[in-house]
Amino acid sequence: MWLLAACLSALFAGLTSVLAKAGVATTSSTVATALRTVVVAAGAWGMAALVGSASSLGTIDGRSLLFLILSGLATGASWLCYFAALARGDVSRVAPIDKLSTVLAILLALILLGEPVTAWGVVGIVVITAGTLLMVDPDDLSGLPLALRRGGSWLTYALASALFAALTSILGKVGISGVDPTLGTAVRTLVVLAMAWVIVAWQGRAREVRSIPARELAFIVASGAATCASWLAYYHALKDGPASVVVPIDKLSILVTVAFSAAVFHERFTGRYLAGLALMCAGTAAMVVA
Repeated sequence: MWLLAACLSALFAGLTSVLAKAGVATTSSTVATALRTVVVAAGAWGMAALVGSASSLGTIDGRSLLFLILSGLATGASWLCYFAALARGDVSRVAPIDKLSTVLAILLALILLGEPVTAWGVVGIVVITAGTLLMVDPDDLSGLPLALRRGGSWLTYALASALFAALTSILGKVGISGVDPTLGTAVRTLVVLAMAWVIVAWQGRAREVRSIPARELAFIVASGAATCASWLAYYHALKDGPASVVVPIDKLSILVTVAFSAAVFHERFTGRYLAGLALMCAGTAAMVVA
């Protein structure tokens, strides 16, 4: 069952990126993130109430609560960086960089959680990394040192998103130990919600909410709904499955993202890019088989 949940998580996560890209055409990525979080929080707590786990909120032990809060903060940072990257770059360019979180999460799972990595797992890490590099334009790679020094580029934000996403997976795995995954997801959304709106207020962008075009608002809401579905599936998978397998399956959302970015945004891909995509999928398959 956890394997099916991981696959559903990948499907909804892929849709999230495409819908979010359409929602930040003219809207601030920070404001869009905050609005999406409202939708995700409502959906997560609605599901927690439906399955009856919301009443167990008071039984969460201090350690689990701490890691859920830390995971929520990492998620918020990852979201803010990811949508800042989407606002500045193409979906097909941002998504591969974000997927490096797979490699980072597996390494962190090995170091912090003691989850073993088999020979096939090592092969998967190498192949995914190679595939990711092929999916990135050579000019972007050569300009990486300058982008890191200057900051503010889509590449910088995408790399930061990958790092925080990896931390999210590890902290979330620890946080839901002994906690219903639905309730754990709901708790994390409150942390992300508070974090996002504090940043919106700090930037003085709260008034911009009223001026968001109806079409973009619809895409932002739809993106939030897809995110909620992805989260619930993802943390159900993490509850029963190893992070070193669940994380790479979830990252197959790149297939959904690439397909929709071509169909909706008419983005085109080179042979190098498609070869990298194939390698990324092959590396993921190696990890699952391992």
